[in-house]
Amino acid sequence: MISRGAKVALGGAFCFAAAVIFLVHQMQNIDRKRLKEGVIRDLERQEKKRRNVEELKEQIELTKKLQEQRDRNLNSEKMEGNET
Repeated sequence: MISRGAKVALGGAFCFAAAVIFLVHQMQNIDRKRLKEGVIRDLERQEKKRRNVEELKEQIELTKKLQEQRDRNLNSEKMEGNET
């Protein structure tokens, strides 16, 4: 039969292997969770960037309209000043 020392060594090796396997699975689960959170954060960032680009386009359009209106007002004031 197997000696007591061999049984202890075999049991220790088994426990060590089981612990390593358990820890590897836990680490994989944590990594999967982080990856999923990263994807979600990326999607949120992309959505925020899209909204910012839309707001920037709106601001550019509003600025152009304001400049055109200001130019029209200045031109009409100049014309009124020239008529007198």
